[in-house]
Amino acid sequence: MSIIENIKDILENRSPVPLENSDQHYIHAAVLIPLFRVPGGYRVLFTQRTNRVEHHKGQISFPGGVVEEMDNSLEETALRESYEEIGLLDKDVEILGQMDDTYTVASNFIVHPFVGRIPYPYDFKISPKEVNRIITVPLDLFFKIDAYQKIDLSGIDDPTYVGPVYPYQDAIIWGATARIMENFVEVLGGKLDLP
Repeated sequence: MSIIENIKDILENRSPVPLENSDQHYIHAAVLIPLFRVPGGYRVLFTQRTNRVEHHKGQISFPGGVVEEMDNSLEETALRESYEEIGLLDKDVEILGQMDDTYTVASNFIVHPFVGRIPYPYDFKISPKEVNRIITVPLDLFFKIDAYQKIDLSGIDDPTYVGPVYPYQDAIIWGATARIMENFVEVLGGKLDLP
């Protein structure tokens, strides 16, 4: 069984853990965790947000955004936002399953993550208002390092942040994005045969 088939099988045979929003304090958002194969293994695609967006300026994130009235499902939100941000057509995404929900601490979102396989190379069309650049990270990095660190993020955001942090080249993946990847490792770790 391939890594992708394995991920799909695991996610299809579990229910994502939802988060409560009984007082409607949180805004619902959905993101796509795009996976693709290159020689040597699988990679995960992230975006770096511009300083012109309303929330999480300059941070590393997944393509995604706020659920809108026109969206028929959370999955549709993740796909629509991926198209708006990086030009990824929904027909080019194979949804493998949904991960557990996570909160954003400072901006009051409940994020619903979906894992998808995408083709690569791809003719991405980046939205200059929302996305500064695309970053791709080897999938196995998230399974190899002890992610839970205390890191000084002075000048970036909350200098007291303690939680999962994944440094890669000149990027620091932290916050809700890192928690989503930590959950990915918890759900799939030990069940994937990574090269």
